[in-house]
Order: sequence, then C-alpha cells, then structure tokens
Amino acid sequence: MRVRVKICGIRTLEEALVAAGFGADLLGFNFWPRSPRYIEPVAAAEIICRLPEQIETVGVFVNEDREAVSSIARNLELDAVQLHGDESPEYCGSLEDPPNPLPLGTQTIKAFRVGAGFDPHNIATYRVDMALLDASVKGAYGGTGRPIDWKLAIEAKDYAPIILAGGLDAANVADAIRTVLPAAVDVCSGVEAEPGKKDIVKLRQFLDAVGLANDSLTAGD
Repeated sequence: MRVRVKICGIRTLEEALVAAGFGADLLGFNFWPRSPRYIEPVAAAEIICRLPEQIETVGVFVNEDREAVSSIARNLELDAVQLHGDESPEYCGSLEDPPNPLPLGTQTIKAFRVGAGFDPHNIATYRVDMALLDASVKGAYGGTGRPIDWKLAIEAKDYAPIILAGGLDAANVADAIRTVLPAAVDVCSGVEAEPGKKDIVKLRQFLDAVGLANDSLTAGD
C-alpha cells in the first residue's frame, strides 16, 4: 500500500507547485473566513487551474451553507469537500440531494475532533467517503498542531478510510504511518513558518519522510 499526502492551508501558487513537486497527492484550500489559512474561492481557482493534472483538490468548509459548498465545489471543480465543523450526519448525507447537489464524483470528507470521549463508532453514522481525524481543541477547527491518540485512529479504520491529522511533522509522520496505516496523512501547521505561510524546507522534509515510510511499507510486502 501507499499512504497518500494532503497538504492543507495552501494560499499561494508557489506553495501549491512546491508541494506538488515534492510529492503531495492532495492540496487543501481553506474557505472558512475566520481561519488564518483562509483563501477566497476566486484566488483558489487561479491556483487550481495551474496545478499538475494528477493533483487532487480539496475545499475545506466549517459549518457552511450547503448550497455554498456545492456551488464552490462546482465552480472550482474540486475533487473533494472537507467538512471540518459541527456538521451533522443529516447535513453530510444531504450534499448529494437536489436541488443543488455536489457535482458527480466529488468526494466527501468529514473531519472528527478526537479527544476525551471520542467514540470511533460514531463515524459509521455519517454517509461520507473518508474520515479525517484531528485533535479536539476547544474553539478551534483544525490547524492546532496537537497530536491525537493513534490507537483511536486504528479503531476508526473499521468504519471508514482514514486521513490521519493532528500534530504531524517530519519527525513523527513515518512512525504515524507505520503504526496506523491510514489511507492518507494530512499536515498544515507542521509545515508552516507561521499560520498561513508554508515553510518550503519543512514541506520537503515532511514529504521526504512520507516517501521513506512508504518505501519501507513496500519493502515489507
């Protein structure tokens, strides 16, 4: 197997092209206005149209109006939408319903905040393609740099393909991959110079570490 990599919080074309060149599979664009990683949809569209064809794009939304999510996904031709707020199972399930459904083939990723009392079985109540596991920090919707309990991530794999997030960086991502074997890993603050600005060196170190971990998985097969 090969664990894929999502770099989230992309705000410039340079960041996007560097991440793609170093081996990222997915790039996340944050459309929550209160985030320091926020990017306007029109600015994201200008970046997306210049990306290599193999790169998949993900729009990140927090408690957004359903019609707005569908509209942005359609206009930007997103490969996936990531729901990173308090969206209910009913909300997630309605995204494919008329009159304004997600475009055909657009995947749905639901983020779950993992902390005290988190029950992995809760994922089964959501009709989504993937579950992203991030740290639970009061008042925050991702990008905190806090780690999660990897044992809970392993349990969560019984209910959906997992994107592992939460405090990952070049120093621990290989251990995370070997321990959890997620479908993908997600990083934001772990490759930043400051909130909203990527560090090119950290990006390369992170993606190199993922590459080495994937090589070791292949060798183990």
